[in-house]
Amino acid sequence: MPLRMKLTAITLDCADPLELAAFYQRVTGYDLHPESDADFAGLTREDGISIGFQRVDDYRAPHWPDQTVPQQLHLDFLVDDLAEAEALLLESGAAKPEQQQGGERWRVFTDPAGHPFCVVGAVAMDTPAVRA
Repeated sequence: MPLRMKLTAITLDCADPLELAAFYQRVTGYDLHPESDADFAGLTREDGISIGFQRVDDYRAPHWPDQTVPQQLHLDFLVDDLAEAEALLLESGAAKPEQQQGGERWRVFTDPAGHPFCVVGAVAMDTPAVRA
């Protein structure tokens, strides 16, 4: 019988945990953990999934799509409206790399610390996005 594990957290390295947590809080609606500080910040949801951000001295942001500094991590988010999500993400501090391969199905962005993540339109997945 295979081992069954439940994902409870994803942690990203960065130079400024509170700044990166604020970005992800704006775009996901997760709650900032009350014990967050300059060394480690966390965002939580009632379903038990959390995103952590840990300070790393001399942090080097990944470069997508080249591997000069590898991606380190890649997150995917499902949304109902890709254009609306793009506008919100860019307004919130995300960057959109020039190289895009997903067409109208998905788009790659980078968070303020340089981590790449994809936003996938629910229409491309033929399913509604999950609402928090």
